[in-house]
Amino acid sequence: MGIYLNPSNIDFRRALNSEIYVDKSGLIAYTNKVMLTEQQFICVSRPRRFGKSMAANMLCAYYSRGCDSKEMFQGLKISKEPTFEKHLNKYNVIHVDIQEFLSETKTMTEMLGLLNDSIVAEIEEEYPDIKFARKSLSFVLKSVFAKTGIPFIFIIDEWDSIFRVHKNDIDAQKDYLDFLRNLLKGQSYVALAYMTGILPIKKYGQHSALNMFYEYSMTNASPIQKYTGFTEEEVKELCARYNRSFEELKLWYDGYDMDGISIYNPKSVVETLIRGKTGNYWTQTETFEALTIYIRTNTYGVQDVITKLLAGETYEVDVTTFQNDMTTLDSLDRILTLLVHLGYLAYDFDTKTVRIPNHEIRQQFISTVREMGWSNVVTALRNSEELLKATFACNEKKVAEYIEAAHQENTAILKYNDENSLSCVMSLAYYSAKKSYTMVREMPTGKGVADLVFIPNSGVTTPAMVVELKHDKTAETALQQIKEKNYTDCLQNYSGEILLIRVNYDKETKEHTCKIEKVVK
Repeated sequence: MGIYLNPSNIDFRRALNSEIYVDKSGLIAYTNKVMLTEQQFICVSRPRRFGKSMAANMLCAYYSRGCDSKEMFQGLKISKEPTFEKHLNKYNVIHVDIQEFLSETKTMTEMLGLLNDSIVAEIEEEYPDIKFARKSLSFVLKSVFAKTGIPFIFIIDEWDSIFRVHKNDIDAQKDYLDFLRNLLKGQSYVALAYMTGILPIKKYGQHSALNMFYEYSMTNASPIQKYTGFTEEEVKELCARYNRSFEELKLWYDGYDMDGISIYNPKSVVETLIRGKTGNYWTQTETFEALTIYIRTNTYGVQDVITKLLAGETYEVDVTTFQNDMTTLDSLDRILTLLVHLGYLAYDFDTKTVRIPNHEIRQQFISTVREMGWSNVVTALRNSEELLKATFACNEKKVAEYIEAAHQENTAILKYNDENSLSCVMSLAYYSAKKSYTMVREMPTGKGVADLVFIPNSGVTTPAMVVELKHDKTAETALQQIKEKNYTDCLQNYSGEILLIRVNYDKETKEHTCKIEKVVK
């Protein structure tokens, strides 16, 4: 048992001993399946706090010859798989955290030397009868495999950290990638390589030095998407155990649609359940801080897009242009794609669009917006609470004034040329409602589509709201349309007061008018 070679299972035991542990051992069934195949090279990129290290520690505990983990895995999902005992604690495992070696060195040459020497020293201690003609890691591994016939499994955590620490040193990055390629590619001693990080594998031109890896990222995670992050069913089970509202946690922490599976941020869910209250447990990373210059200066229109996303819009993004680093951010698509990999935006693979995933991340963006002083958005957010109060009071004049203010503040971004733009401004103006309501755009009704529907969340006593938006029509016309199309039918499972809200914008007078009617369903 060593530090890097054949480590113990203590790190995974800590996870099992924790108050909340969600069984992700099904991942082992997948790695067993792809071992010694063309798919044996796996790179999982996820944001921080999504359980990457826990999964890496689990794989070490299962495969490492340096421990006996049979009892530890009994009762977990993997113990029911036919391959469970076949691979249990049967391999030479090398587990390294690249961030650890970076923190101990100043240059890439130093780091690679320390990494090489640390692992080789443990191998020499483990196999004292083998004489190594050279001390390069790949040569030593070949010699051990030739003598023992036992293949190696590589678990590399924080593999991409050099692209943040040495983000401007291209030569250092290439040296590092060449080291990994020579260590892993085409080597018969490799049975499995599992790397985790935030960024996908760095590209140089059209090629990658590590092109043998299969990547599972925030933009394409299938078929292992359910093993990093909590699934909806897992969160439901936890909410039942802790007697917490699932709807509340869904509002705060859901939103990452990973190829059809809804994934939640594990760290935030655990914090909420243990502390007993929802909140913003997201912590800004140094990577996000590096992006603020683009947001502050509205480089490539990033501010404009974020404002639309805050209003509930989606935005089409080409994620294929991203170079998987922190320096090649020379287009809007690349900046937004980096935000996806950092977890600040969610990506829909089918529609190729991004959106803000949940209330927690929306709060993080709001904090950034306020810190940077975006006066147009800050004013709309500040007025949002007052707008909501005026709406509940059926103060039509005040509602119209606040909506007009939101329009005027954001006229450069959300131009009034159609009802969709009006709907976007309305969504931003009613931002405060998102804390208590589920907002649905273009909801199908009995005889048409309601532009905006605000459905009260569980425990909310304020009325539901159905909004019809009109462009160059009277508010009375909009009111009649709400009634004729039976828009209240879209609230089939709701009973109580409903506010029917009609808003119109007249391009010629540049005035808003509003009519509000209260009905009971």
